[in-house]
Amino acid sequence: MDWRVFLSTFGLVFLAELGDKTQLAAMAMAARSQSPLAVFGGAALALTLVTLLGVAFSQALVGLVPAVYIHKAAGLIFLIVGLLILWGKL
Repeated sequence: MDWRVFLSTFGLVFLAELGDKTQLAAMAMAARSQSPLAVFGGAALALTLVTLLGVAFSQALVGLVPAVYIHKAAGLIFLIVGLLILWGKL
């Protein structure tokens, strides 16, 4: 295992998810429910599955499209979504 990749991925995902709407939704569900462990388990499983799908999709995509184009497309999509949020369209 490449620990450098592991730790940088952990740090990036941890910081990206900190304070986002998913975390706020999990906090709200935990506050409403009497089962915080079930909320934790569901949220952890959901994030794990979404990450697994993203990794699997990217591995399949890299076989078809060079990584440089994937990086540029991801950046462009991120920028477009950010602008749509700023303009109140999302």
